[in-house]
Amino acid sequence: MNMDQKELARRIRMIVIDVDGTLSDGRFFVLPDGQQVKSFDVKDGTGIVFAGLAGIITAIITGKCSEAVRRRAEELGINEYYEGVHNKTIPFNELLEKYDLSKEEVAYIGDDIGDAEVMGMVGFSAAVGDAHPLIKRISHFIAKRYGGRGAVREVIDFILDAQERWPEIFVKLNSQENAEETLRKING
Repeated sequence: MNMDQKELARRIRMIVIDVDGTLSDGRFFVLPDGQQVKSFDVKDGTGIVFAGLAGIITAIITGKCSEAVRRRAEELGINEYYEGVHNKTIPFNELLEKYDLSKEEVAYIGDDIGDAEVMGMVGFSAAVGDAHPLIKRISHFIAKRYGGRGAVREVIDFILDAQERWPEIFVKLNSQENAEETLRKING
């Protein structure tokens, strides 16, 4: 690879996130009435909110449909949400066009084979710590933390560090108005 991870991360203007195995740990619980329940890590949500405070566009592209995921995406202020997607390149290309972005300006965080094609197209691909070995091989960055257990936050922190965005995030967090709004988003 010609460029180092930090140089690739400095270009990022949008972060696209997979859900099952990435934003969630891939497990779900089925209640007696048939309703499915997923869990999310508050650290991942905090990272997504911080990316938004830094002006980075966030998107979810997931193969499944889930009211719980849709609601969490709304709570976190995720800009774009695609569910029930079998070919993730289609919404990915729509996002490039909608936001006038180059592929090099997009990061993708994933965990499994269904993410591979888009991960090969973006400027910064990141795998969660328990990702499939193929996904790890094609990734620019591999999180130490596992999917649904803080890996998304770890990747976002790396991008924000590379872009030196923390001072502006802290200024926004110190504003009473923004602090209340940020806490509401993170805690749902």
